[in-house]
Amino acid sequence: MAEKKSSKSKGIKLAADFPNLYKECSKADIKAAMDFAEDYKSFLDISKTEREFVKNSLDACKELGFVDIDSKKTLKAGDKVYKSVKGKGFACAVIGVEPCANGYNILGAHVDSPRLDLKPNPLYEDHETVYFKTHYYGGIKKYQWTTIPLAVHGVVFTKDGKEHEICVGENNDDPVFYITDLLPHLGNEQMGKKASEFIPAEDLNVVIGGIPVRDNKDSKEPYKEAILKILNEKYGIVEKDFVSAEIEIVPAAKARDVGFDRSYIAAYGHDDKVCAYPALMSLLAQEKPKRTCVTLLTDKEEIGSYSNSGAQSVIYENFLMELLAKNEGGIDKFNMLTFRKAMENTKMLSTDVTTGYDPKYASVYESRNTAFMSHGIKIEKYTGARGKSGSSEANGDFVAQITDIFAKNSIPWQTGELGKIDAGGGGTISAYMAKTGMDVVDCGVPVWSMHAPVELISKIDLYYLYLAYKAFIENIR
Repeated sequence: MAEKKSSKSKGIKLAADFPNLYKECSKADIKAAMDFAEDYKSFLDISKTEREFVKNSLDACKELGFVDIDSKKTLKAGDKVYKSVKGKGFACAVIGVEPCANGYNILGAHVDSPRLDLKPNPLYEDHETVYFKTHYYGGIKKYQWTTIPLAVHGVVFTKDGKEHEICVGENNDDPVFYITDLLPHLGNEQMGKKASEFIPAEDLNVVIGGIPVRDNKDSKEPYKEAILKILNEKYGIVEKDFVSAEIEIVPAAKARDVGFDRSYIAAYGHDDKVCAYPALMSLLAQEKPKRTCVTLLTDKEEIGSYSNSGAQSVIYENFLMELLAKNEGGIDKFNMLTFRKAMENTKMLSTDVTTGYDPKYASVYESRNTAFMSHGIKIEKYTGARGKSGSSEANGDFVAQITDIFAKNSIPWQTGELGKIDAGGGGTISAYMAKTGMDVVDCGVPVWSMHAPVELISKIDLYYLYLAYKAFIENIR
């Protein structure tokens, strides 16, 4: 007890405390959080897919003077560059005063979200109704996707080399789309099945039409033919073009405030756009930082970060190499060992969401080691499942640097794990980035109903996430 009294007299706080920020923050901070949330909601509503998020990120960068890195032969302090990664990933950077050889300060997020993709041959007619057949993308609860308004987003590439954008279901006068479910009056057998089984994946078929062609009495599939005519007239596509299409089915709902006090936001795609948006905004706020600051927005995280637009793609590494080479004087000045050393000196936040403690499902959480809604950002030292399988575990000294920066910038934070050890688990892009030798740790906000068609986040968490990301890239060394 004597030591505790002595520490108290010196102003040292011994016990960890992670308070609810709505209780602790000033009215000015809460207002700032509410204002930031409005900008986020507006961006989210027009960025439901990874392609849309990348397009809107690119537009935002261009407005602030960023240019395509391919247009620059050399790079100096204050230069702002970007690179689109197959239209589905994005990288942008502001060159620092120190040489890139000293390393980068990186914020990395992913901009894909769980959804339904179309199969290669999606269009079919069955008993006077036309459907799209889908293949779900990412970890979903299939039953959550029935009986809700759905929108169609994506692109189709036709054989003449043209790209046709499709977005139907978002405007008030647009039609929406729908997956049926069985009425409870006839659902005895269905309701006796496990939740993972009572909506088979092959039954996630989207209703898209029900009026036949009238001018072709010999048509074997008049309802399907009618839909094909609409698609051809509006987008210039034929049925075989679906094999070269990237079309996604997403909820048609807009981001909305939740609660009489408007403390939360319900929306599709918080995972991981709630981190990607402040990561982008933090980068856009930079002018001439000490170290080169980078934001990487990746694709395919929900299915393992594969493909040439996912975090495992060398294209993101190529962007970092190009930054170094052009900062050194040109592509011909590039040295691989110098780059590898720069990676060793690089610091990164893997900006991804985590779960928030939900008292209705308390059995899967370990309350002493979990995140709570409205208690600020969460530092997650390691991810993975069970015995830390698939985990990228951050070094303690790096975590200490981060918490020191947060303390000096009055950034509240909390820590913990995803849930109980044997309850499940998950991963992020951090493991792929750590392979380069950089220091990386996961840092995001808690989400309720993660991977559902509509997820929930706290506005105050979102606001402090932006402040945390900004403090990190401006101060970490």
